[in-house]
Amino acid sequence: MMASKWYGMGVVVVGVTAVLAGCADTGGVKGAVQPVAGITATKTLYERLGGKSAITAVVDQFVANVAADRRINSRFASTDIPKLKGHLVDQVCQATGGPCTYQGRDMKRTHLGMQISSADFGALVQDLVAALDAFHVPAGEKSELLGMLGSMKKDIVELP
Repeated sequence: MMASKWYGMGVVVVGVTAVLAGCADTGGVKGAVQPVAGITATKTLYERLGGKSAITAVVDQFVANVAADRRINSRFASTDIPKLKGHLVDQVCQATGGPCTYQGRDMKRTHLGMQISSADFGALVQDLVAALDAFHVPAGEKSELLGMLGSMKKDIVELP
């Protein structure tokens, strides 16, 4: 059961980090602070996304999508969801230049031996796309996100 808990946290951390990082160029999370000509370069991604409240909203939607997904939700059966969300918010906050500190493990160690398949990874990507759609993130940012997540696949997926 402990491996399942780490699997859930790691996969969602990857997804949420990629979701928000994919919005870096445009402030693509609806409701986030939109860039003004000449100001984008001086604001962190954390600020352009709208700070911790915007990150928390994306995390909440993403975790809800995964929880409702029968293809992968059994991986979260024993997960402490409030704790998971806190870790996710901290990781995304830190990764985007915010004041939080994430103290979790890297993706390779987190997923080692969990027998995650390409189908599991694909289901997660679909849940991410649904979360992006809920926040009206433009197609360009979605594409960037999927590219970033795709580059992490080698550290997560063990089975075809």
